[in-house]
Amino acid sequence: MENKKSILLVDDDSANLMELIHILKPDYKLYAVGNGASALEKANKSVPDLILLDVIMPDMSGFEVLSELKKSDTTKSIPVIFITGLNKKDDEDEGLSLGAVDYIHKPLDPEVVKQKVSRILK
Repeated sequence: MENKKSILLVDDDSANLMELIHILKPDYKLYAVGNGASALEKANKSVPDLILLDVIMPDMSGFEVLSELKKSDTTKSIPVIFITGLNKKDDEDEGLSLGAVDYIHKPLDPEVVKQKVSRILK
């Protein structure tokens, strides 16, 4: 049996989560959560190969989640791709400076999602 790479999907919008699941489910083992606290808990418990992380969420932004992930020996080396509707260069620069490996912009393009995820997980 092939060992699929695992991806943690984090987005407070269930429609976005469902879209990501639809795009990635054939090729990866997926975990999906709807907020930053759950993301940190799941990342520490499951240690996924990649995290796709929404930036704008209530209670804890994706930037805050990434900062917390980088503080933990368990999660600091997990690559993170931000999923966002933000399209200002400053927002992207901030995420990259915190340690994100890439950005995927909303609305999601399934081919872009697949290509970026595949590139990071190779």
